[in-house]
Amino acid sequence: MAQKETKSTFCAYLRVSTARQGKSGLGIEAQREAVNRFVRERAGKIIAPEFVEVESGKHNDRPELAKAIKRCRLTGATLVVAKLDRLSRNAAFLMTLRDSGVNFVAADLPEANTMTVGVMAVVAQHEREAISARTKAALAAARARGKALGGLRDNAPDIASFQKQAVRAVQEKALAIAEDRRDVIEALVGEGLSMNAMAARLNDASVKTSRGKDWTATAVKRTLARLEIYPA
Repeated sequence: MAQKETKSTFCAYLRVSTARQGKSGLGIEAQREAVNRFVRERAGKIIAPEFVEVESGKHNDRPELAKAIKRCRLTGATLVVAKLDRLSRNAAFLMTLRDSGVNFVAADLPEANTMTVGVMAVVAQHEREAISARTKAALAAARARGKALGGLRDNAPDIASFQKQAVRAVQEKALAIAEDRRDVIEALVGEGLSMNAMAARLNDASVKTSRGKDWTATAVKRTLARLEIYPA
């Protein structure tokens, strides 16, 4: 009697970076289609439930990823993600994946393995530390420029001091957020794009301004000035 062939089973993990994308399905459908196509090509089967993470890439907690890994341990399924390259700069995700002990595969990078992900995790951590160092240096330079322009007078009212501290805090926060986008902004400037074209590209990539809004040419110009980037 011939033995019945058993299909390989997969557990799908999808991730979007904003609640708006999660509610609208923007990004999720494309990932779901990529995962389904990948599994179909291998005559496999996706088991329920599907795990969807809706959160910021800066957050280190991955509750849905933890659930997906647990499901894989319980069922012996392989964890499948749509795009490993989209997550390749997220050290927390990569570390969790590397140390999970479950089999995993990425639809866009099927040759990836534990060693590959380990190297990515080290690189991602290094990039985060480099960005942090650049941000601190930029804040120090901003403070130095502010001091050179003149500090608070000894007889200034307390309310003025509080107001200036509040303004400085807002400026420093905006600079820190801008620094986090420096690599993307510099790449667009390097392409010789106009302010409007850069704004469109940033919006297409779902990158937000420091205020969490869509980009305009004015917002791009303001950010370039903040980062002291001067297009040729």
